[in-house]
Amino acid sequence: MANIIKVGMADLNICKAPDGITTLGLGSCVGVALRDPVTKIGGLLHAMLPDSTVIKNNTCVEKFVDSGLDELVKRMVKAGANRSRLEAKLAGGAQMFAFQRNSDLVKVGERNAEAARKKLRAMRIKLLSEDCGLNYGRTVIYYPETGIYVIKAVGKPEKNI
Repeated sequence: MANIIKVGMADLNICKAPDGITTLGLGSCVGVALRDPVTKIGGLLHAMLPDSTVIKNNTCVEKFVDSGLDELVKRMVKAGANRSRLEAKLAGGAQMFAFQRNSDLVKVGERNAEAARKKLRAMRIKLLSEDCGLNYGRTVIYYPETGIYVIKAVGKPEKNI
């Protein structure tokens, strides 16, 4: 019987098929799912902010896209994944509130999604698909057995990417 492992906000975890992995309430946060399609080891990062380098003495690497992805890959490789085979899917990065000003401060969702794309490129991890942006939150479930990333949102049809 497969289990569904939960990942909280500013958190990450890994699993092995047939288990799946989920996180709830991605608004401006991003959910970056990785897997090794051969070993069926998968992982999920729920990151809140794009860049850990703006914080001194960062004790919560999972809070940030850049340091969180480094940690997720490290844990997956330790569990038996092959780094060169990793592939990614991305969700979240919404703009949840309308603001009069169009500053970078209020575009945290857009910045999170772009930081994830940039970090994945730098790590040479192929981004297979994404469901990002717009103005609604998402709950996601990732299945490393198949690579299917299920996206659920209130008032929207469920989709698989």
